[in-house]
Amino acid sequence: MYYKKRTFLSKIHIDWALLVGILGVCSLGLIILFSAKHEMNVIERQVIRLFIAGGLMIGIAQISPRAFRWSAPWLYSSALLLLIIVLVLGHISKGGQRWLDLWFLRFQPAELMKIAVPLMLAKYFSEQVLPPKPSTLFIPLLLILIPAALIAKQPDLGTAILILSSGLFVIFFSGIHYRFLLYLFGLVTLCLPVLWYFMRDYQKERVLVLLNPERDPLGSAYQIIQSKIAIGSGGFYGKGWFNGSQSHLEFLPERTTDFIFAVFSEEFGFVGCLILLALYLYIIIRGLYISVQAQDTFSRLLAGSLVMTLFVYVFVNIGMVTGLLPVVGIPLPLVSYGGTSLVTLMASFGILMSIQTHRTLLAK
Repeated sequence: MYYKKRTFLSKIHIDWALLVGILGVCSLGLIILFSAKHEMNVIERQVIRLFIAGGLMIGIAQISPRAFRWSAPWLYSSALLLLIIVLVLGHISKGGQRWLDLWFLRFQPAELMKIAVPLMLAKYFSEQVLPPKPSTLFIPLLLILIPAALIAKQPDLGTAILILSSGLFVIFFSGIHYRFLLYLFGLVTLCLPVLWYFMRDYQKERVLVLLNPERDPLGSAYQIIQSKIAIGSGGFYGKGWFNGSQSHLEFLPERTTDFIFAVFSEEFGFVGCLILLALYLYIIIRGLYISVQAQDTFSRLLAGSLVMTLFVYVFVNIGMVTGLLPVVGIPLPLVSYGGTSLVTLMASFGILMSIQTHRTLLAK
């Protein structure tokens, strides 16, 4: 009987096809970040964060999906408790009470919910008869709305939208009837006037700016106007690396975080944007393939939700930078400067790799 000896690389639970796409986006991110800030210490910090987050991704990929399923209630309840603590003892920064500031670490507990919510809902539906009936959706909706409401109160509307999306994608992939989705859409539409009442003044202003960007060109609309100028001036091929006037002359605020796509568009143009979007599409397609190939309901629902949440990440960020959506403070995945969201994204990729590579082992 022929026996093929397994190499060291084959023993590591890494999906190399997914890793290629991740490395491609991260590389473009470092290139444009260096142009946006042009400070080596910023690049060094981002590289360190990438290595730490990448190590976490590889570590999580070694864990069996069974362990994720077992730990789902514990992770969800712990993250929910931390959200409550944030509202009482959280560190206030830039007008929001979102951080827990420990003596050795400062982190944002809301980021944990981006993984905890799809984990918890995937576990719940994997133990139910599918497709679910609308009458059985009270508990899943409660599991989504409670953390989303706590996060929106911080206030952090962008993260709350991602939490809602991650949970609703699990419900969608569970096979819920399309009529329920229509009813849900109608209910959300009816609740919009109530939502407007609870929105803060600056959030209302962002919606009004979306409808009429010229209402306050030197105030609340300044970011969007400068972002559109940067994107439009890039043209087809872009102005070239380090040649973006809007960013280098500091007309564009938040150019290393939320509005970094505008910097990228100005310097690399339409062609560069197509390359970046193609890499994102590659990652999403690979993630959906992993979801389809998963061997159990829990893994399929979890993988599908994590991948589509990445899609919402990209869609909302580019939509707000181009003026198609209100500004909600969502960074561009793997490109924007920062550490907390990067760690959460890499952890999600680690879960996807775990689902794919452990599936291969179970099939043998």
